[in-house]
Amino acid sequence: MKKLLPALLVAFAAPASAAAPRETAVLAGGCFWGLEGVFEHVRGVTDVVSGYAGGSAADATYERVSSERTGHAEAVRITFDPRQVSYRQLLTIYATVAHDPTQLNRQGPDSGPSYRSAIFPQSPAQATEARGFLGRLSASGTWKRPIVTRIEQGRFYPAEASHQDFMRRNPSHGYIVVNDRPKVEALRKRYPAFWRG
Repeated sequence: MKKLLPALLVAFAAPASAAAPRETAVLAGGCFWGLEGVFEHVRGVTDVVSGYAGGSAADATYERVSSERTGHAEAVRITFDPRQVSYRQLLTIYATVAHDPTQLNRQGPDSGPSYRSAIFPQSPAQATEARGFLGRLSASGTWKRPIVTRIEQGRFYPAEASHQDFMRRNPSHGYIVVNDRPKVEALRKRYPAFWRG
């Protein structure tokens, strides 16, 4: 990944909100195991749940989502304390460490619309912040390919228990070692002020 551009670094210079003690963010960007593993290590994040967003409750199962016909994306619901980490800071980690925002309907070895890059704002303020963030990201020129991350609407549905905390429970799993542990290490190296071991 190229070095971060000044516009994104500004996000980390700005103080986190002193508003509500707890907010949620829903982000999709490839296999939820890796997203969950990254955000579990972000200071100020109190909970991360793997799940599905963008489709109906009836189709919110791994078997149905894997058919690539439900409209769901594998996603994570992040609960965070905005006094410690802001929504914009989470978006910066999402776009520079947790996944590649230029890959359309895929991440690494996984392909299909359920692996798309999408932000599911949980409030009008988040929607405004996400639009501005993606605009700055596109204008930055940091990536050679266009940013394909979409802003979408849709409810979040938790995934099956077998998918929760998968990286923490299976640190030696081949998929985790190759695809996800490098993302966690990148978080630790690039954002030490936001690292929680």
